[in-house]
Amino acid sequence: MKKFNIRKVLDGLTAVSSPSPSPQLGAKENELIPETLQSEHFQLCKTVRHGFPYQPSSMAFDPVQKILAIGTQNGALRLFGRPGVECYCQHESGAAVIQLQFLINEGALVSALSDDSIHLWNLRQKRPAVLHSLKFSKERITFCHLPFQSKWLYIGSERGNIHIVNVESFTLSGYTIMWNKAIELSSKAHPGPVVHISDNPMDEGKLIIGFESGIVVLWDLKSKRADYRYTYDEAIHSVAWHHEGKQFICSHSDGTLTIWNIKSPAKPAQTITPHGKQPKDGKKPEPCKPILKVEYKTTRAGDPFMIFSGGLSYDTVGRRPCLTVMHGKSTAVLEMDYSIVDFLTLCETPYPNDFQEPYAVVVLLEKDLVVIDLAQNGYPIFENPYPMMIHESPVTCCEYLADCPVDLIPALYSVGSRQKRQGYSKKEWPISGGNWGLGTQSYPEIIITGHADGSVKFWDASAIMLQVLYKLKTAKVFEKVRCKEEKPSTEIVDEDPFAIQLMSWCPESRMLCVAGVSAHVIIYRFSKQEITTEVVQLLEVRLQYELNDLESPEGGGDQTPGTSPSPQTTAPQTHTSTSSNSSDGIRDNIPCLKVRSSPLKQSSGYQVELVVQLVWVSGEPPQQISSLAINSCYGLVVFGNSNGLAVVDYLQKTVLLNLGIMELYSSNDPYQRQLRSPRKSRQPSGAKMSRKLSLPTELKPDLDNRDNSFSRSRSSSVTSIDKEAREAVTSFHFCETYNRKADGGLTSSLWVGTSLGTVLAISLSMPPGGEQRLLQPVIVSPCGTLVRLKGSILRMAFLDSTGSLLPSAFEPWYEPNAPANGEERDKVRKRRPVSVSPSTSQELNENQYAVVCSEKQAKVISLPSQTCVFKHNITETSFVLRADVVQINTGICVACFCANGHIMTLSLPGLRPLLDVNYLPLTDMRIARTFCFTNLGQALYLTSPTEIQRITYSQEVCENLQETLGELFTPVETPEAPNRGFFKGLFGGGAQSLDREDLFGESGAGKAPRSLAQHIPGPGGIEGMKGAASGIVGDLARARIALDERGQKLSDVEERTAAMMASADSFSKHAHEMMLKCKDKKWYQF
Repeated sequence: MKKFNIRKVLDGLTAVSSPSPSPQLGAKENELIPETLQSEHFQLCKTVRHGFPYQPSSMAFDPVQKILAIGTQNGALRLFGRPGVECYCQHESGAAVIQLQFLINEGALVSALSDDSIHLWNLRQKRPAVLHSLKFSKERITFCHLPFQSKWLYIGSERGNIHIVNVESFTLSGYTIMWNKAIELSSKAHPGPVVHISDNPMDEGKLIIGFESGIVVLWDLKSKRADYRYTYDEAIHSVAWHHEGKQFICSHSDGTLTIWNIKSPAKPAQTITPHGKQPKDGKKPEPCKPILKVEYKTTRAGDPFMIFSGGLSYDTVGRRPCLTVMHGKSTAVLEMDYSIVDFLTLCETPYPNDFQEPYAVVVLLEKDLVVIDLAQNGYPIFENPYPMMIHESPVTCCEYLADCPVDLIPALYSVGSRQKRQGYSKKEWPISGGNWGLGTQSYPEIIITGHADGSVKFWDASAIMLQVLYKLKTAKVFEKVRCKEEKPSTEIVDEDPFAIQLMSWCPESRMLCVAGVSAHVIIYRFSKQEITTEVVQLLEVRLQYELNDLESPEGGGDQTPGTSPSPQTTAPQTHTSTSSNSSDGIRDNIPCLKVRSSPLKQSSGYQVELVVQLVWVSGEPPQQISSLAINSCYGLVVFGNSNGLAVVDYLQKTVLLNLGIMELYSSNDPYQRQLRSPRKSRQPSGAKMSRKLSLPTELKPDLDNRDNSFSRSRSSSVTSIDKEAREAVTSFHFCETYNRKADGGLTSSLWVGTSLGTVLAISLSMPPGGEQRLLQPVIVSPCGTLVRLKGSILRMAFLDSTGSLLPSAFEPWYEPNAPANGEERDKVRKRRPVSVSPSTSQELNENQYAVVCSEKQAKVISLPSQTCVFKHNITETSFVLRADVVQINTGICVACFCANGHIMTLSLPGLRPLLDVNYLPLTDMRIARTFCFTNLGQALYLTSPTEIQRITYSQEVCENLQETLGELFTPVETPEAPNRGFFKGLFGGGAQSLDREDLFGESGAGKAPRSLAQHIPGPGGIEGMKGAASGIVGDLARARIALDERGQKLSDVEERTAAMMASADSFSKHAHEMMLKCKDKKWYQF
């Protein structure tokens, strides 16, 4: 041992001036471990949001830039370009987005909100920002319309009036169309809110206004009066023009479509009820559900498309929401999985006065985005390349791994590509705008999500993208329940019995272990080859709480012999055969779910190795599993709950240890707690246990009412005193370490953390490798308590004597289904586990440090002396929900997320606070369940049931984020306007233009009353934009783009001028020749 130097200890004490991390006396010399991480290495910011926009409310598409925008009910704005280019923004008010309008090919977007405000977003920067806002105070906004290449935005209101806004200055024009002037004497009653505004495609001076009551007005902007009024006795939901401007179509609340000629206001030219039954006696067809939206799109070559949502007959009860496509004589009814929020038809031209040539329909559903190919027979859908089906089944837990082995993503992709559905459109995804970022981040990242239906999804999350790699269905292992009557009475949850609660994954060996809500654990091995498993291997484990339970026959004394070869198991409590309910009707030794008995075909990917189930004990259901860990080097899986823990050898398919928590404490243990409650009386077999997981009391009142998939209350059969006394196993860590102060060398160990803050050790004596590993038993022996902390233990890790992180030992992946006589099998036999711990031959004074983090505090313990060298109280008033020991830059730190919303990092081994940001108050259990940190400054959580929010706590990542993010706006030439043709130009039959500036500007229309709306400059104004974009680099880039655009336009002008000069030159030549030829001829000679 090194000599103890008191001076160095005192130096170490004075060096740490921070009051909270208190070094303890007896500390090793801290200056031997210099800490590289400083507070300037940390900064917190959001990086990217993935998934389907939660509760969508509106949608818009820029047909030139090919960008899609989706607004939501909580004021979020999601923008999508080509796969990998997406952006998230948020309106400060959080009000619902009722309508979106692109300034087509201008890199800007107008949003209208339910709080009667409109906002102009600048999309020419990587993080879009609001340039201007206008808040109406006396009018409720119901509809907006911005004509193509116009700067005047029409805004319809609930009172039936129309106001006009200049989108450049965001000021109101004095020109207003009042409802009473629009309808005059055509109706005695108020016409209702404005539901539609659009200008005639062929005449910008004529505006069509649809009122809810059924009145449509064609308004002449110049003369400020109505040309025609069209009245129908059913409420209007939407209006659409034919591109020639001579007809328009309305959709109504009784499921009818009316087509009107603009010069025949007396009655519709045609009335259609697409889904109504036509009576034979010529009466009106019976009414149908409202047609909420209709679009009328023309083609050069064939019939126009009429596309609408709704309109089904009332007798189609239970029918799914539909989109109807009418083309010529054919009518296609396309059923959707969820209700339709909005749809848009994508057309080849942005000009409304040209043949539209529709090629796709984007349908925004309540929980999905569907794009339909109109050009192919049968209208197939495009394969959605965005990660929008995170919520296919609700997410119940998450794991995140940055800098994983490089061969992992290709391996998962190759097995996952075989799971893809067929029958998609062969064409390219039509939303293809924007450009990818130029980030240099190159490390692979994987996100794993566990779901309520028992599925597990693996996602490639590298370079701020997200793409599904592979999906595993764990429910296949169990028997299917066809109807509710067949449900076994042993189930302990009402719904989602296969829901994933915990996941433990070894990326190097690719071993995966999942724990489900029905107290089951499944161990999976990765294989590239398909196999059929005749019998699924099953172990049943009986975890009991009472120490004195062995007196009773149900306690295991008189049961069949256990399978445990371990001398440490106090009683044979493990059974491989299921016994039925005992004679007095008490459920005993029965698992909650039935494992399938028929052969299981397992395709390449993750294949079941072993299923472990906890069984009912004396009428009591098994407690849910609260902690889980797998180690591929030792071939062990360990899991625990509030009754105790079990160690399973998945290679030999045996239970090595099955102990109540009290039995883990040794007899002379200073921390041992006696049972404080009387023995439980047996309950009738119907009693079910409360499903709540142990949460500290501060959170319980808030969270029990919230969205917690596993919080399904039952009449509890445990007294409150007993509940308080219970100690659950909350965390595990496999390691090569010193379990006792006197240890001369490293021991293979399992450290166990409990909900009462105790850390206990279990030593593992491993047999030799190779075939001996499958023949000789692993010896497991509890070593008693090591350390005590305040609050439940969340995370443990180990550092070597230089302060570097010691990962757990692992075994490299090998193909488990290799042919018996092949070379692969020999490799398997000869493989050696990779132990990353220091060898046992090292000097004894080169010790280790154990890092232990609980809900309240963190400690660093020196080993083998078991001295606490550093301690830091993380929080007094709240508690930590998630803690991870992570690598960032050149150092390591503890990252914590608290229930009060604080994100903190602490240095290691000194536990100095480096970052503390009040980021996100805990609003529901979903965030608590899914928040996780990983290496290299990355973290994530589920921000809504459908979206993953990724954040970074690294200064370096924040600085490089601007480069990594994609660009939404790219300079694109606006397509040429349709050719008017010679005769139309001569006789005025083409599109009529209008000088809106004269009409709506201040000189022509005067000023609007100030009290009507308040102008609010946005943070994305010129000053804000400079800061939001990447400083001078952004300015230079914008200047370069502007110059490029200007240069392109100038070169175009030059080319056109040259062409005109050449044609003028040839014309003068021909004219001169003609003159010479005809000079001497008389008029009668021609």
